[in-house]
Amino acid sequence: MDIVFRDDAKVSVEMAIDLYKRSTLGDRRPIHRPDIFEAMLKNASLIITAWYGDRLVGISRTLTDFAAVAYLADLAVDAEYQRQGIGKQLVQETKQRLGRECTMILLAAPQANDYYPKIGFEYNPRAWILPGDTP
Repeated sequence: MDIVFRDDAKVSVEMAIDLYKRSTLGDRRPIHRPDIFEAMLKNASLIITAWYGDRLVGISRTLTDFAAVAYLADLAVDAEYQRQGIGKQLVQETKQRLGRECTMILLAAPQANDYYPKIGFEYNPRAWILPGDTP
């Protein structure tokens, strides 16, 4: 399978929401709020996409200063394309574009909790969350 990874692709709100629905991440993101998704895409520091032909099959969305820390906010892969190394490659493509000493941080989705150690992440029990208001 020829998957192409890009950091310059323009991803529409509709394409992103469709991908999140086709991945397990759609359950935890505001897929019924295109206005929020638009802001999520517009304000990300770095977006890496994975394409099979003209089909968006994966995305990593990162907020970062490119030097010290990067928050990998989203890592989504179409369920039909999972277990083929696409998520791992999205993380590697992201890491390549960050500063060499930049630490990547993420909050794992419950279904993916066992996945991240397999691709090099270390567990840290000191994460804290202050949730935003929910409608």
